[in-house]
Amino acid sequence: MDRQKVYDYALGLGFHRVGVAAIPDQDQELAHLQAWLGSGYQADMAWMANRRPVQDLMPGVRSVICVALNYYTAHRHSDQPGKISRYGWGRDYHKVMGSKLKALVRWLEFQGARARFFVDTGPVQDKVWAERAGLGWISKNGNLITREYGSWVFLGEVLTDLELVAEVPHAAHCGSCTRCLEACPTQAITRPFVVDANRCIAYHTIENRAAELPENIDLAGWVAGCDICQDVCPWNQRFARVTDVEDFWPRPENLVVNLLELATLSEVEWDRRFRGSALRRIKAFMWRRNARKVLNSFHSSRNGSEV
Repeated sequence: MDRQKVYDYALGLGFHRVGVAAIPDQDQELAHLQAWLGSGYQADMAWMANRRPVQDLMPGVRSVICVALNYYTAHRHSDQPGKISRYGWGRDYHKVMGSKLKALVRWLEFQGARARFFVDTGPVQDKVWAERAGLGWISKNGNLITREYGSWVFLGEVLTDLELVAEVPHAAHCGSCTRCLEACPTQAITRPFVVDANRCIAYHTIENRAAELPENIDLAGWVAGCDICQDVCPWNQRFARVTDVEDFWPRPENLVVNLLELATLSEVEWDRRFRGSALRRIKAFMWRRNARKVLNSFHSSRNGSEV
């Protein structure tokens, strides 16, 4: 099949970027992943060790179709403590991306191909494949940056037995810039291109299932994720553009957060508030924990007392 035909169909479904990556004989990026895991930088995210060659996920795969969906809106984070990362402001990206990827897979199958899709839901190195497909490059803060949208993109992949002409992998364009390293309040970016989850605010607010967070981790006002390293990136400041996907426009309660409400969030209220949201990954006890830690930090900085 002609690659452009695939591109046209994918873009018609609403994806903002699409590219094709070839299947390497030996996947060196898995060796890099093992080195990262060996340093313990995954914290307790044991599932990071489950990444597999795509040949294991779909025997006979010949190409990986990579797509990106811009989620940036012009809204600004509140300057009050209790901030939520942009990725979770609107509807769950798994649902938005998943419906589009499912439509792409069905179309490919109608053309006689075999195909299988992933959207942050399987053991696929999303950013690695996106870089190989020419969508962008993996930056010093570990995110994928595109020339057109910065790093404000969700990524997805379709494995297929179609043999499509691959794009040239994208070159890196971070240059000598170190703004993300300098801006991280916990020094989680230990060196360019290496992020230690043990120090990362996003990890602790979203993935850490402990009853209490480490005392030495200051959440810097964040209760869900952290956008600091993306906000300071020159590519995001210069090239971010507002998405045309209305599902990603923020829910009002995610822009101005009531920390006291979150600090006492019930299971019933958690279920109601986070339906259809990627923020549902953060369980009710984690919201209470995160909010209380931010409140304690805020009040301690004012008068030395805790909540």
